[in-house]
Amino acid sequence: MTRPRLRPHLLSLLALTLAPACGAQTTASVPVYGYRIVKSYPHDPKAFTQGLLYDAGYLFEGTGQYGQSQLRRVELRSGKVLQKRDLPADVFGEGLAKVSNRLIQLSWTNRRGFVWDAKTFAPLHEFTHDTEGWGLTSDGRRLILSDGSDTLYFLDPQTYKVTGRVRVRDGGKPVDQLNELEYIDGEVWANVWQTDRIARIDPASGRVTAWVDLSGLRQTALAGVLSSMSFDEFNNAVLNGIAYDPQGKRLFVTGKLWPRLYHIELVKK
Repeated sequence: MTRPRLRPHLLSLLALTLAPACGAQTTASVPVYGYRIVKSYPHDPKAFTQGLLYDAGYLFEGTGQYGQSQLRRVELRSGKVLQKRDLPADVFGEGLAKVSNRLIQLSWTNRRGFVWDAKTFAPLHEFTHDTEGWGLTSDGRRLILSDGSDTLYFLDPQTYKVTGRVRVRDGGKPVDQLNELEYIDGEVWANVWQTDRIARIDPASGRVTAWVDLSGLRQTALAGVLSSMSFDEFNNAVLNGIAYDPQGKRLFVTGKLWPRLYHIELVKK
């Protein structure tokens, strides 16, 4: 069955809606950063990005959707997929983290975790987790998992058992819909699903220390492909993907089904 297509005469109107509603609010005491695009790179527009990280010169990406979920090694400059591993057809892939020589990938609702050899993508083992899987990162000692709620879970990277948790708050207000995660210089950065915002979180207290407002970036990324997107694709093409290069101090962001990935710098508002 053919899915409905965006009508050309609606494109200008829909472009105005690409920046979603405010979503997570912030208190006056929490700083908000905007952004400057440093460089734009190609990104597979079919990639339903769920997990993203940068390591040893490559991007590693976990994608979602039943029957389409994969683990990928991607060349940054070209966006070319250099290596991939399919997940089982009944699995919806989610967050991704690297610990030593292992890549650890979550699934969404069936609560399975997959552990891959980081070099060969050979399967090492599986584990189960007790909540839905949304985002995953590592602080070097622990895995940090999000499940779409306002809670971050800390997992032992050897046993994958929960060793602690913290609730995320901005001025006392809960911040939920926490999605894809990245650990950057002592903070957990979390996409807030269906918004253009990233929360920077103190993992010890759960306090939001700052917000990154990427309003307009989705509009920029999708401007050239709107006419070829279905309504489902358009609605799903949200910000979701943070990767950090600690050596080069480079911050990368992208979204689900975005044809571009961006190196950005933060600008204080």
